[in-house]
Amino acid sequence: MQSARGPWASEPRTALVPKGCAGLTKMKLPGQEEFDVSSAYENVPTRELDSGPGSGPSPDGSSDTDNRELGVSKDPLLFIQLNELLGWPRALEWRETGRWVMFEEKLEVGAGRWSAPHVPTLALPSLQKLRSLLAEGLVLLDCLAQSLLELVEQVTRVESLSPKLRGQLQSLLLQRPQHLIQTTSTRPCWGSARPREASHDEEAPLKEQCQNPLRQKLPPGAEAGAVLAGELGFLAQPLGAFVRLQDPVVLGPLIEVPLPSRFFCLFLGPPTLGRSYHEMGRAMAILLSDPQFQWSARRASNLHDLLAALDAFLEEVTVLPPGRWDPTSRISPPKCLPSQHKRLPSQMREVKGPSAWLGTPAEDRHGHVPHAPSPELRRTGRLFGGLVQDVRRKASWYPSDFLDALHPQCFSAVLYIYLATITNAITFGGLLGEATDGAQGVLESFLGTAVAGAAFCLMAGQPLTILSSTGPVLVFERLLFSFSKDYSLDYLPFRLWVGIWVATFCLALVATEASVLVRYFTRFTEEGFCALISLIFIYDAVSKMLSLTRAYPIQRPGSPAYGCFCQYPDPGGNESQWIRTKPKDRDDILSMDLGLVNASLLPPPECAQRGGRPRGPGCHTVPDIAFFSLLLFLTSFLFAMALKHVKTSRFFPSVMRKVLSDFSSVLAILLGCGLDAFLGLATPKLMVPREFKPTLPGRGWLVSPFGANPWWLSVAAALPALLLSILIFMDQQITAVILNRTEYRLRKGAGFHLDLFCVAMLMLLTSVLGLPWYVSATVISLAHMDSLRRESRACAPGDSPSFLGIREQRLTGLVVFILTGISIFLAPVLKFIPMPVLYGIFLYMGVAAISSIQFTKRVQLLVMPAKHQPDLLLLRHVPLSRVHLFTAIQLACLGLLWIVKSTPAAIIFPIMLLGLVGVRKALEWVFSPQELLWLDELMPEERSIPEKGLEPEYSFSGSNSEDSELMYQPKALEVNISVN
Repeated sequence: MQSARGPWASEPRTALVPKGCAGLTKMKLPGQEEFDVSSAYENVPTRELDSGPGSGPSPDGSSDTDNRELGVSKDPLLFIQLNELLGWPRALEWRETGRWVMFEEKLEVGAGRWSAPHVPTLALPSLQKLRSLLAEGLVLLDCLAQSLLELVEQVTRVESLSPKLRGQLQSLLLQRPQHLIQTTSTRPCWGSARPREASHDEEAPLKEQCQNPLRQKLPPGAEAGAVLAGELGFLAQPLGAFVRLQDPVVLGPLIEVPLPSRFFCLFLGPPTLGRSYHEMGRAMAILLSDPQFQWSARRASNLHDLLAALDAFLEEVTVLPPGRWDPTSRISPPKCLPSQHKRLPSQMREVKGPSAWLGTPAEDRHGHVPHAPSPELRRTGRLFGGLVQDVRRKASWYPSDFLDALHPQCFSAVLYIYLATITNAITFGGLLGEATDGAQGVLESFLGTAVAGAAFCLMAGQPLTILSSTGPVLVFERLLFSFSKDYSLDYLPFRLWVGIWVATFCLALVATEASVLVRYFTRFTEEGFCALISLIFIYDAVSKMLSLTRAYPIQRPGSPAYGCFCQYPDPGGNESQWIRTKPKDRDDILSMDLGLVNASLLPPPECAQRGGRPRGPGCHTVPDIAFFSLLLFLTSFLFAMALKHVKTSRFFPSVMRKVLSDFSSVLAILLGCGLDAFLGLATPKLMVPREFKPTLPGRGWLVSPFGANPWWLSVAAALPALLLSILIFMDQQITAVILNRTEYRLRKGAGFHLDLFCVAMLMLLTSVLGLPWYVSATVISLAHMDSLRRESRACAPGDSPSFLGIREQRLTGLVVFILTGISIFLAPVLKFIPMPVLYGIFLYMGVAAISSIQFTKRVQLLVMPAKHQPDLLLLRHVPLSRVHLFTAIQLACLGLLWIVKSTPAAIIFPIMLLGLVGVRKALEWVFSPQELLWLDELMPEERSIPEKGLEPEYSFSGSNSEDSELMYQPKALEVNISVN
């Protein structure tokens, strides 16, 4: 049976299995007073309540630094060790049989190793007997002992022990225990143990303790708790002791890691049936590993407090009936530990309030702040007021935006995003050249990407954004050129005035603080836009790859391009005739059934050496290029995907897994380049401009305002500019909303107004220079953030690294765009990179982006039988038919956007994109607020006026129902190019 302390428990749930246990004899201790069990916190000062419970890593995976920022002081992490007395009645010895940090590890004696960390299981009677023994035993709080000898003398100072038994017990407790330490290094002892004078010969830490690899997994400042348990024949009645040291002391070799000990627990007694004392020791260790009990034990002022904390623990366990589970099975640690808030002591809730402990307002199930908008999206009521606030907010972070980039992870991010950026520049540059008949090309794409991207990284409010050409903007450029060509207009001057008007409209949007409207961009709009951009990436990658089969056709038997024969002249000098012959020797086998005289299938070079002449349409083609390009394409894609997920695999040490995951794309590209160089096939390579001049012959770098166009066209350009302004606003701000979501834990804030201002200024600059237009690239920007994610070091065995946030800085993007500009002069090096490899990386980015959004998971539910569907929270609260209806509406909107983008009606594409917000508003007539809360988000009006029956889901009630508990389960934070 399994303890379910509720979804608020941040530690392993204790499984309780009923077992028999012998009774305990009551033993009177000197100075013990009668008491009534009362609240465990009535004597705890308010300053202690303010500190908050916790031990080591916080339940939500935040680091100590994050907790200090939230104003929550954390207790040191506690390492608990169980030493068991074995060998009675023969040779007695202490042996370490269990250890806990967050999860339990058992000693597997036969295998000579520690078990994998697992959720501990426990018999319910052991907790009951432990409580009885604590109530009748010795409890010393704030003990002043400075050595193991002093501690043992105080613990054995019991009236029921004769001097002889006391001496025997002291000698036994001072005996050195046996530890299973698998040494992996020979580094000298240093670190957590404070130097002090040992008062006993065996108090100095052993060499093996200092070399214990477990020490490297424990954070600085960690403390220890020792639990000693066993059966002792010369004791007539049980002996129990709970000691909390006032100052932690290193107790020599008692603990396998030389940590200062804070707690010391002793449970000894006469032999009984079963292993009751062993189970009581485990019960005490499990209690100390629980953060709430540990918080109470650190602050308890008397025995009532300690027993009340144990009672609070017992109130949260749930019993599973025996015979319905296997007690020998081990429960693996959960991937994500739920919130601690519900388990807080009532006094602490009154002192701190529900949101003060969490450090942030109450979050909904998506990780969003439900009621209060972010400060970046509040109107000031002044012209350019939002822009001024953004500048002031980001100015204080400007120095750290460069200092925070001094980390090896940023080097990997630069390589990854640089290759993705130049691939994007080449791809869209080539498409733009085709769409504009050479008015713009790859050189303009490189130069514009470098100039606009570097300027944006230096001035923008969110420097993690990567500016690039995007599919929707490319569609608009194609339409604008077609219009100019149909009406015999000079394209670049007309485009200049469109850019000027777009910059004017965007500045008007900045002045009126129109960016606050992004509050209406809910998950429905974001997922539709992100899915569209991801599909464009996937479609472009696959279509470019398939185009290689036309450039390098695959030769099939019977096709016109199939066949190359080596034809020999006859002895008279005439060429062979078309007759059939029988093979006479080995060389003739190659020419059998060809219907030719003196013809063979020798390769052209060997044919020429033997005096023959290659004949046939396939003699000068290489049929392997298309297939090998496909192999490179799939290899780079699959290798990047596999390496990205190696971080969560069970292979290799954690450091190597992290390196392989961080450099997954770079390693995939290197592998593809190595395979290409090994075979030496003439696959298409990366083409970089070799001369620094405009693609269109005869034009300079500055575009003439009018050219051959009439003057009134400068005014008429305002109409297409209005449509483009809507597209720019939607494209830029939807990406900004996705990048600045609260689950990414960005500390430096957003800058919606400042970002749009920078895009407007860059639109003006690129229009004057005749360079492509740039906005935030959703997929590459998310890939940039994913490459900069910060994770905690896995301190505790069994504890998975927790997401801490993004490494926010400006340097990676700035270096990427500087390298992009320099790439114009790096053609001799970049020409060795095969294009199929870069297409594979494009496919990887698109697949990774679309696979991590909730929309994709709901699409999978459409074709998944109910019994195989994952246990998603939304399926517990929304009928499956309603989930399918919501998904079908999203699919219809996505299909309509794709059709409009791909037809001549693409001129209205910006309006269709803006229509997603209107469709989401109309869904309020189809779905209830409760359903929309699970499937999407509430609109701003709904957030401010809660519907009936909706408000309790945000309240911190004491209900133990499954629904109310599930409301607070945090979302598993993933930044695998996720838009959730």
